[in-house]
Amino acid sequence: MIIRRTDRRPGPLVAAVVFAIGMAGTTLPTPLYGLYRQELGLSQLMVTVIFAAYALGVIAVLLLAGNVSDEVGRRPVLLVALGLSAASALCFVDEGGLPLLLLGRVLSGFAAGLFSGAATAAVLELARPGGEAWAGFAATAANMGGLGCGPLLAGVLAQYAPWPLKLPFLVHLVLLAVAAVLVIRVLPETVAEPGRPSPPRPRRLVPPPEVRGVFVPSAVAAFAGFSLLGLFTAVAPSFVGQTLGVHNLAVSGAVVFTVFLGSTTGQALSGRLGVRRALPGGCLVLVAGLLLVGASLAVRSLPLLVAGALCGGFGQGLAFRAGLTAVGAAAPPTHRGGTISAFFLAAYVGISLPVVGVGALTLPLGLRGAGLTFAGCVIVVAVLVGVYVLRRPPSEG
Repeated sequence: MIIRRTDRRPGPLVAAVVFAIGMAGTTLPTPLYGLYRQELGLSQLMVTVIFAAYALGVIAVLLLAGNVSDEVGRRPVLLVALGLSAASALCFVDEGGLPLLLLGRVLSGFAAGLFSGAATAAVLELARPGGEAWAGFAATAANMGGLGCGPLLAGVLAQYAPWPLKLPFLVHLVLLAVAAVLVIRVLPETVAEPGRPSPPRPRRLVPPPEVRGVFVPSAVAAFAGFSLLGLFTAVAPSFVGQTLGVHNLAVSGAVVFTVFLGSTTGQALSGRLGVRRALPGGCLVLVAGLLLVGASLAVRSLPLLVAGALCGGFGQGLAFRAGLTAVGAAAPPTHRGGTISAFFLAAYVGISLPVVGVGALTLPLGLRGAGLTFAGCVIVVAVLVGVYVLRRPPSEG
């Protein structure tokens, strides 16, 4: 399979817009979990299980079809992902109780798994010669920007507009239709000889030998950073409402938005630092952000929580973009989609397992105690990762 690049100017930007719209749908329910808890009588553990259903959907797609866009092309995979996103939104619009919530989150995870590999590869491959660094930022910024805009949009609509549990998803359905038109009418294909996909089966998403020296430290750093993102997207609104006493849904959505804003800012600066400095530096800044998050829970301070979100997100963004850029540059073209999918697999394991642990810890420790325990554990992981990448830094690609 041969991957070609094109000099069409709108290509990278269009792919990034489609990527952002798709990822926004995956975090739309975040500020609404409190409403679902009241309506359905859910526990905090069940809320984290619903969130984990999304992450399990992502992981399943990455394992079964992580490199399918290398075989059939980027555009068909993006269209399937958009369709799955629409099906997920319809599950939430129906408001059919816990089973449809779980189904909607699993479908959303399927969509995110397809977007992660195919959209990222498309943005990178559509870069003009000399624009690879900008394309790397566009891909990661579209990912994190979309994830951040989802809770902000849902929180504002749920707080100040009618139909709080329906309108956010109806708006997203309109955006998905726009994204589908862009893929069909504007986005060029980057796979020169697309063919039929091989039958779905568990795949070993093992990076090629020439990538492994870059892949291992990058993936471990992504695991640590995405653990923080998982905390904010799954339980931060509960922290804001139950621990800090703030019940405005727009504020809850804005708090979650700040961690992704910090991530996008970190990504913007990561290219200037280079992979060797951005990876360990990002881990150390992530530790500082987690310390602020822990302090905010200890003293019940919303400003400290926002500061921790910005700081921790900034560190995650530094490390995430550095890792993704290094992995994407080192991967051979015929294995780029699969290698990027393996990178996201490590990240989504980080976003799911620790968060379910927080939900389980709420039973004996309460929400505040579980959050403090989580912060302490991830601080240890981030410190270890920072030391590791300082001692064994990846090459610049």
